[in-house]
Amino acid sequence: MDSEADWRRRFRAPRLTLPSWARDEADRLIYRSNAGGKWEVYEWDRAADTHRRVTDRPEGTVWAALQPDGERIWWFDDERGNEFGHWVSEPFGGGAPEPVAPRLADAYQAGLALGRGLAVIGRSDDDGTHVHAVGPGLVPHLLYEHAEQAEVAGLSRDGELICLLHSEHGDSRHPALRVLTLEGTTVGDLWDGEGFGLHDPAWSRVQGDRRILGLHEREGLLRPFIWAPEGGARRDISLDLPGDVWASWYPYGRGLLIGHGHRGRGELFRYDLESGALDPLPVEPGTVLGAEVRPNGEVWYAWTRASIPPEVRAGRRVLLRPPGEPAPGGVAYSDVDAGGVHGFLAEPTDRSRPHPTLFLIHGGPDSHDVDAFSPQVQAWVDHGFAVVMANYRGSSGYGKAWRDAITGNPGLTELEDIAHVHDHVVRAGIADPARIVLSGASWGGYLTLLGLALQPERWSLGIAGVPVADYVAAFEDEMEPLKAYDRALFGGGPEEIPDVYRDRSPITFVDRVRVPVLILAGHNDPRCPIRQIEHYITRLEELGRPHEVYRYEAGHGSLVIDEVIRQLEVQLDFASRHLGTVRPL
Repeated sequence: MDSEADWRRRFRAPRLTLPSWARDEADRLIYRSNAGGKWEVYEWDRAADTHRRVTDRPEGTVWAALQPDGERIWWFDDERGNEFGHWVSEPFGGGAPEPVAPRLADAYQAGLALGRGLAVIGRSDDDGTHVHAVGPGLVPHLLYEHAEQAEVAGLSRDGELICLLHSEHGDSRHPALRVLTLEGTTVGDLWDGEGFGLHDPAWSRVQGDRRILGLHEREGLLRPFIWAPEGGARRDISLDLPGDVWASWYPYGRGLLIGHGHRGRGELFRYDLESGALDPLPVEPGTVLGAEVRPNGEVWYAWTRASIPPEVRAGRRVLLRPPGEPAPGGVAYSDVDAGGVHGFLAEPTDRSRPHPTLFLIHGGPDSHDVDAFSPQVQAWVDHGFAVVMANYRGSSGYGKAWRDAITGNPGLTELEDIAHVHDHVVRAGIADPARIVLSGASWGGYLTLLGLALQPERWSLGIAGVPVADYVAAFEDEMEPLKAYDRALFGGGPEEIPDVYRDRSPITFVDRVRVPVLILAGHNDPRCPIRQIEHYITRLEELGRPHEVYRYEAGHGSLVIDEVIRQLEVQLDFASRHLGTVRPL
């Protein structure tokens, strides 16, 4: 371990997510960690101060939950990262895992809500969404189904009402809420109308309190609301904060924990529902990755910033550290503002400008880069690169208008913003214009391939991870939730608006690509399926364009640390051979 380069040690260093606890047994908790070499689910018996790895699957595990009584752990079992599978549960403390609803066919997961002796399972397939109630010895009971996408969002504290997010109106990017009984009868509906979504609903934790806390976007920024579905009463909460927020309940229903993000950094507040007071909580500058309030009122949160790996904290003390060597630190980020586009810059401290520069374009598109520790970013900096991250229009975190600006015009809008940032870092002498790499994964990979063709004068190389490369073929093969997302983003499917899909598809412009491109693809990827990537690679071969391909046995990325390191070695080697930069250390 000591002989390894710092960048590899950052990936291997043990990390963990914010633990979640059983509602009625708060000393039983679960979290995810990479401590065993891949991301798996772990349990934590806090009373006994013991930890146990729960899952050990070839490609790692993403989704898990605890029953309210803490007796069983649920996790989603798929085939090598293809996201198509079923829920399994096993006893807390260890025991044989068992499928929880073997009569239900495998599907993509569409939410899970656990109660005492009851579970509500959302499943998505080519026919839409299906929601079933299941329990020990019970035949799964169908509660809801619709051709459009929906998701199970939770059970009321008494276990009698179910909240769904749905898009029966045809726009999964701006969902509505519906509350049902366990017989499937509608109790209440809530929607803010076309182009406005309701997000992240959560039932009150108080027994007998059937209010739902969620987020609306009617003010242009995400803001909390509280809704009583049985009577219809709704309270919107205005906050004098410049950025989007998220919210969760304090245990006794009289206050809210507010997470606020602005320009890629975050902070926490307590909001008093009676007085309207908004009181800041002690959090260092950086990014809050998640936070929850314990039954005793103590706030636990996951925190990081660019130079410091994530930590699980309570107040200013570190609450939980995984065993093993900690990750080496990294360089801090500075802010970039160009043409109204905000982002971040990480650059080597021991080399003079201009630098070879990597534009690392985030996926989503409705995600955003934040001031958070990234082994990937720090690895490129270690090899002499400046790294630029741009929160283009379409990114979340900057309000509704910014996020929705790409609706009906994806691809070109984002590239326009990336061009503004490119111009800025070249004019400022930060980036060497002869050595600028366009790179990203998922939607970032899509923008990479599109940018190499439509902005060929700007880029020296391209590195596209799990990209959308042939949009029509991608739509045909991708999981149904992604088809619904694309219909909402584009304004219809390829059969309805073929010209729009053609004009936004990288394969349409592949003959304009002038520079070498490296493409990484997962054989089991349901989001950016490999067939459409192979179409693009075939066209590169036919045109005689220089390219390299790295294929791996997983889905939309890998949870296995050795594989992640291997992929970055391939990328660093590709850049070094073509740009004369430092070879992988």
